[in-house]
Amino acid sequence: MTGDYPAALEEVIALLKRFPGVGRRSAERMALAMLKWETDQIRALGEAVRDIPERIGRCPDCGGVAAAGERCAVCADPTRDRSTICVVEESPQVFAIEKGGGYRGLYHVLGGRLSPLDGENGENLSTEALLLRTAAGSGVREVILALGSDVEGRATAVYVADLLKANPVSISQPAQGLPAGADLSYADGATIRAAFAGRRGME
Repeated sequence: MTGDYPAALEEVIALLKRFPGVGRRSAERMALAMLKWETDQIRALGEAVRDIPERIGRCPDCGGVAAAGERCAVCADPTRDRSTICVVEESPQVFAIEKGGGYRGLYHVLGGRLSPLDGENGENLSTEALLLRTAAGSGVREVILALGSDVEGRATAVYVADLLKANPVSISQPAQGLPAGADLSYADGATIRAAFAGRRGME
């Protein structure tokens, strides 16, 4: 049809649309912007994306993003408080909390949340690894459930807290400052610090 982009450009647009929050128009703008780049810049982007499976992986300890075959920077840091583990849904929340600067414990990335409507009932969450990390003799005394404040996040927190009841750990949640339904990934540092400083026990 007249006015269509060339097939190669349409392919790029279709791939860009797969990013969260990117619609057709945003994908078009990004694809057209890349046409103005120097050839070596486009090739560098392509090579960086191509190498992601070989260069980026999951931390064997917490499940967060790390260089392939290596522990993440937090788990590898001997100065971190290993008596506390903060449980989050995905890796972006780890980086958001780290930017807040007020937390010095470890993390555990579940890799998702409960969402019955999407068929996620907990089977794909890394809860077994969390139970092993917090078992008797592990040295972990507190687990902070820094999960979403929407319905799915609260359901996930209750689900994980119930699983942890058999382990000798106290369970808490971040307190004030995080509005209902907000994604922790986008909260500012001061808000995150306040929420962690005033965390409350979870019954």
